[in-house]
Amino acid sequence: MATKLLAGWSEVNLTPEKKVHLRGQFCERVSEYVETPICATALALDTGDDCAIMVSCDLESVAENLLKGIREELKTLIPDFDGSKLIVGATHTHTSMDYNSVSESGGGSSGLSVLKRYKPDNVQYEEPIPAGDDVITDDEALVHLMKKIAQAAAEAWKNRKSAQYANEFGRAAVGMCRRAKYDDKSAAMWGDTNTANFVALEGGSDTGLELIYFFDEAGKVTGVLANYACPAQCVQHRMFVSSDFWGKAKILLREKFGEDFFLLPFCAPAGDQCPVDLIRWVEPDSDVHDPNIVRVNPPRRKADPSMFDIQGSWKAGKRIAHEIIDAYDEAVQEKRDALRFEHSVQPTVLPIRRVTRKERDDAEHALKEFFADCAGKTLSFYDNASMHVHAGTLARYEYQQKHHTFTYETHYLRMDNMAFATNPFELFLDYGNQIRAQSPAEQTFLFQLTNGSLGYLPTERAEEGSHYSAYVSSGVTGHEGGEMLVREVLDTFSKMFKD
Repeated sequence: MATKLLAGWSEVNLTPEKKVHLRGQFCERVSEYVETPICATALALDTGDDCAIMVSCDLESVAENLLKGIREELKTLIPDFDGSKLIVGATHTHTSMDYNSVSESGGGSSGLSVLKRYKPDNVQYEEPIPAGDDVITDDEALVHLMKKIAQAAAEAWKNRKSAQYANEFGRAAVGMCRRAKYDDKSAAMWGDTNTANFVALEGGSDTGLELIYFFDEAGKVTGVLANYACPAQCVQHRMFVSSDFWGKAKILLREKFGEDFFLLPFCAPAGDQCPVDLIRWVEPDSDVHDPNIVRVNPPRRKADPSMFDIQGSWKAGKRIAHEIIDAYDEAVQEKRDALRFEHSVQPTVLPIRRVTRKERDDAEHALKEFFADCAGKTLSFYDNASMHVHAGTLARYEYQQKHHTFTYETHYLRMDNMAFATNPFELFLDYGNQIRAQSPAEQTFLFQLTNGSLGYLPTERAEEGSHYSAYVSSGVTGHEGGEMLVREVLDTFSKMFKD
């Protein structure tokens, strides 16, 4: 039965006054300045029969201990709200603050304890950048984020008013596959395509932009929920705080709709996506200190600006903002104030991706060889990253001796003819495409890296090609888990839309 909609918005600046350790990449980075603020944007939806608070954060991820802390804060701030109906997602920017994150769902993939066991005493790591008084610590950052994100959620809930909404669809060319496939069946993230051995990009791309506009009782637009399959990673290597292309899109949208307009972005399944065109490769404006994207004398291309730089983030932000503005002209004609609204939270159980004995032995051999060659040397952060692949494999082998499955929470929502589902992975695009293509809903919204952070979830094709994002240590589960996830989401959608 359709009921009247109440909606409330809030935005809270997450940028601390101090410098931050920047989360993402494999090297130590401390912010030098703030390019664009990072924020938590919250939307509260309430029909009286059911409710939800959706929060989008300009963060790399939302770990389970962060989510737990936010819910604890909300018990005091809005005791009448059911904390299980809170949805918190990350745009997956790599220029946001690090914090003390803990995953309680298992997987044993970090490998830190394994590295300690295998590293000889005469091998040293680079000294990390000291956390002086002007840099927020990871523990301080965790508490800061808990309080600020809870504040955004609570304010949105308290700001609920009668509202109207209209769902629409747009297209924006931003996300592209970032894994290159070669003639020996191997693959590589950021792989060089300017070689005779290059065959194809491993996966496709999705330019679809799923949109819901919200309006006040007078019919004025108040904000938009945008669901798009690309992480916010144009300036991912840089040494500043930035909300990346979503921050640029918000600036442009507020120029059109006013400073009180809200943008609520959620990343759709995009574990193998990025804003960088591997075919029409454009070099970064300056060195990003990442050996994975080094090109030897690359030809100049007439294409996008470098999608590793601020100019590229503006180009991506403009494409999204312009499409949201264009689709608004159609949405404003379709406003309605009553809807059927359902929100359920269900446990999802998937299998641990398992390591074979040979994979375990190969990883141990590689780790021992690596350290033998490094005797008396000081290792860089990139050396440390290469060891984590093998250490993670060994850790997973040990973990799987006593653990076979893991459990996480999935949020399912129905808003009239729209379906929503969340997941805590960097879920490869193919899985999202399978769900959307078979969904019984008119429009399907899929939020990845939401209410947890459990690593990549690659396809079978990616596992065969291997490399980063498809290694066994890159995530908790593999393609068997991905296929189960698709079936469970589709089965739940079918039950939600049976009448």
